[in-house]
Amino acid sequence: MTIHIDRGPISYIRRTREWYQGLGYGEPYQWAHYETVPFTPLSKAISQSTVGLVTTAARFHPEHGDQGPAANYNAKAKFYRVYREPISPTPDVRISHIAYDRIHTSAKDINTWFPLKALLELQAQGVIGQVAEHFLGLPTNRSQRHTLEVDCPTLLSHFTGVDLALLVANCPVCHQSVSLAARHLENAGIPTVVMGCARDIVENVGVPRFLFSDFPLGNAAGKPFDSDSQDQTIAMAIKLFEKAVAPRSTEQSPLEWDNSHRWKMDYSNIAQLTPQQIAEKREEFHRQKEIAKSIRQKQ
Repeated sequence: MTIHIDRGPISYIRRTREWYQGLGYGEPYQWAHYETVPFTPLSKAISQSTVGLVTTAARFHPEHGDQGPAANYNAKAKFYRVYREPISPTPDVRISHIAYDRIHTSAKDINTWFPLKALLELQAQGVIGQVAEHFLGLPTNRSQRHTLEVDCPTLLSHFTGVDLALLVANCPVCHQSVSLAARHLENAGIPTVVMGCARDIVENVGVPRFLFSDFPLGNAAGKPFDSDSQDQTIAMAIKLFEKAVAPRSTEQSPLEWDNSHRWKMDYSNIAQLTPQQIAEKREEFHRQKEIAKSIRQKQ
């Protein structure tokens, strides 16, 4: 039997809509969408610019349970406020709190979602002026209103002395959050590049510059333990700052995860689950939702 595999980008909007409806959660989520997109051209050479890094990864807190490679979704590790941390010593940030692709990637290599090492190499080579001394953590709020009215202004307030912003997404909602943040920063005069793996979500929002890697979620900065892939990906992202001459400039990385593209069949695909598995997923989703709710009330 021949199985047809769509080699194009996954439609995460459709996939997540069918997933949550299949779990019994009613009306589909309304993803952010804008017709017009802000665009701020460069005001100085990239080689003289300070680049600020924005991540949706969470700081590691040992009291929050398993946050290591291949950890199950861990709502206890979620955060709901923008945070600011120094880039030295090397930060310990993790993605156990978000819905990256746990089937086809394990989150063993931080450099696939937090490209600080590759950025510092570009700094050493003189490609960029410098990496900002602090990076910023952006929450992944499903509430677009909260993201726009609270998270984005807070993020902007921390962007002092930063010329360019590089925003790296992981889960589906992460892609929406960083896209809304990119629009906010551009409106304030800071050029941005979004790095991500969910093309439809980012382009549905509408951003100035987007580097799309057709990889499983959680690998927006390159393939795990593949320094060439990671270096090539960050180089493309930085070059996009000057290559883009108008908003909605999407560049797709030429790199492939594998030749088969079979991984695209698995992420949040309700059609592949048995009724018993669906019931188990529904119960686990509700449990994690209640944990996240209690954490949010405390923060």
